[in-house]
Amino acid sequence: MVSTLFLSVIIGYFLVLLGVAYYTSKNATNESFFIGNKSSHWALVAFGMIGTSLSGVTFVSVPGTVELAKFGYFQVVLGYFIGYFVVAFVLLPLYYKLKLTSIYDYLGQRFGNFSYKTGALFFILSRTLGATLRLYLVINVLQVFVLDQLGMNFHLTTLIILCMILLYTFKGGVKTIVWTDTLQTFFMLLALVVCVFYIINDLGMSFSETLTSLKSSGHLSIFHTDIMDKKHFLKQIIGGAFITIAMTGLDQEMMQKNISVKTLGGAQKNMVLFSSVMVLVNFLFLFLGGVLFLYASTHGILVKGDDLFPTIALNYLPVGISLIFIIGLISALFPSADGAITALTSSFCIDIIGMQKRPDWSVEKRERVRKIVHLSFALLFLVMVYYFKELNNKSIIGILLDIAGYTYGPLLGLFAFGILSKHKIKDRLAPIVCIVAPVLCYLFQNYVPSYLGWKYQIGIELLLINGLLTFVGLWLIKENLKQGV
Repeated sequence: MVSTLFLSVIIGYFLVLLGVAYYTSKNATNESFFIGNKSSHWALVAFGMIGTSLSGVTFVSVPGTVELAKFGYFQVVLGYFIGYFVVAFVLLPLYYKLKLTSIYDYLGQRFGNFSYKTGALFFILSRTLGATLRLYLVINVLQVFVLDQLGMNFHLTTLIILCMILLYTFKGGVKTIVWTDTLQTFFMLLALVVCVFYIINDLGMSFSETLTSLKSSGHLSIFHTDIMDKKHFLKQIIGGAFITIAMTGLDQEMMQKNISVKTLGGAQKNMVLFSSVMVLVNFLFLFLGGVLFLYASTHGILVKGDDLFPTIALNYLPVGISLIFIIGLISALFPSADGAITALTSSFCIDIIGMQKRPDWSVEKRERVRKIVHLSFALLFLVMVYYFKELNNKSIIGILLDIAGYTYGPLLGLFAFGILSKHKIKDRLAPIVCIVAPVLCYLFQNYVPSYLGWKYQIGIELLLINGLLTFVGLWLIKENLKQGV
């Protein structure tokens, strides 16, 4: 009975999204699909980006890390905050100056077509892996805690959810995503706040008393000072800053929403507001993890990791709170995929196919090609989620950070070389440099320390090492002629 109620809420939520999509996609064109006709309001974009950045990983995984990692993840969050300001005041001015629809067009203008295509392909690889991992995490939680009881198959569930996402993104693109992400962010944060305050009230504690209890148990610990540990605070803060620069500033999905704002000033205000709220929200998710730990200890609950929050929310809290959790969970689910599929479609059409540089294509042909690409990425997402289900790995947030280190590193190196130097490069060699750098990083991370007997552990700073190796490689293939954009 309860599972049927939960399913009804999910269907009702989706119908609301369809209504928003119908309203926002009226008279939609490829221009509105790609960059929302540059008419998005900065505050709306800022609020909606919170949901996109958090996704199901933060909603489910971050609270689950607190028992073992304490509040250590907040070190990374402090790094995020620094990185957002670099994006706002270094990268956004560049994108607006060049009037970019795809941010990877900068690489084409700066170095040439091979660098341009390489940057776009690394984004496509990065976002496909990251978005499908996030999508898998949330679908799996829904499946295990709700849909299995209704006899629904995981593979069928995934197919239905991706069809839902296709229905409300197929026409409106970014113009629709800006509004649906805003709605979904609201429900995600509502679920966070309601769950926090209900549980601490159930424990008979105030906010300050909960902090005191977490401090006495050692779970409020933030900073790690062992330099050999991959969680050392400098590694985490610096790594977090570069993750933000790469995964936000060099990511077409995130920047596609920013450059849909009419003016640079509006886009910068969006980023500053967004970064400030993100610090607070991430702290609240960590606080929720601490509250869940106290609740589990009190009630003898042995579940750990990603399963902790859904287990308590759906099996130990009143049905009303469980419903709010379900709404928050599906609000974390849809931004994991809708914006990603839209951005991947945009990047493939603009960067790989070169749709905007084909004046002989009619409007009808452009829209037809864009829809085929959109459907193709949805199918790819389906296959990838099925694959991750077979792997059944519980440490999703760790996998995501590893993926970011390998796939965003070449993007970081390419953009850094373009901005910090005035050299041109031998463009045809750029793809080789961008493939060799991650391979060297893999060998260095997995074999060199153990071979040499080092105790030093490479963690989140892998992204910076990868970017630096790419930068050095580009320096080695530079041309003597100095010329920059």
